[in-house]
Amino acid sequence: MKGVLYGIGVGPGDPELLTLKAVRQIKDCDVIVVPGKDYHDSTAYTIAVQAVPEILEKSCVGVMMPMTRDRNIQREYHEKAARQLAEFLDQGKKVGFLNLGDVTIYASYLYIHRLVAAMGYETQLINGVPSFCAAAACLGTGLAENSDQFHILSQPEQIEEGLKLPGTKVIMKMGKNMGQVRKWLEKAGQQVYMVENCGMPGERLLRTVGEINENAGYYSLVIVKEKQEDD
Repeated sequence: MKGVLYGIGVGPGDPELLTLKAVRQIKDCDVIVVPGKDYHDSTAYTIAVQAVPEILEKSCVGVMMPMTRDRNIQREYHEKAARQLAEFLDQGKKVGFLNLGDVTIYASYLYIHRLVAAMGYETQLINGVPSFCAAAACLGTGLAENSDQFHILSQPEQIEEGLKLPGTKVIMKMGKNMGQVRKWLEKAGQQVYMVENCGMPGERLLRTVGEINENAGYYSLVIVKEKQEDD
């Protein structure tokens, strides 16, 4: 019998935010796969091993997932990873691919998931706590209430116009573009929060746009809310 591939969301950083289902499935898998050449350097692995130390006794593999927007390069690496996972599945092994945050929200794993499924193997998705939910909880604020709209902005070209949308905006995956994002935020004049390294060492909670550093780390998430009349 062929094995099964599980895409497992490990949450944003705090190992206590792994779901019971994620923990159970990681324990049950024969092979654990993480993004990156060396699995020891993987953030997803570092989070999961704190909650599931049994990983240390399992076969662990790193697969290269380059940070590039070149679709051809992306597909080349995704197809290579899919073939690599297929070898384990042909051996009847249960394979768990660890993904930071949730496996359905801007997850690189989804590309591999679809490729492996198209090859005829059984695949399953196991949700994790999304980073923006954890960040809002750390800040002690909600994301959407009553009839509020909720928007996720993940590309620099979306920000300027996206900030004009009503309701709450979450800005993620900005990286080196944070300096320009800060300028747009200052111009928008809304309530701004940012969390760096949510649930991980070096976590910082910022509550004004003026506190945002253009050199903010990769794991930085911005929450923008419309100012209330009594603000």
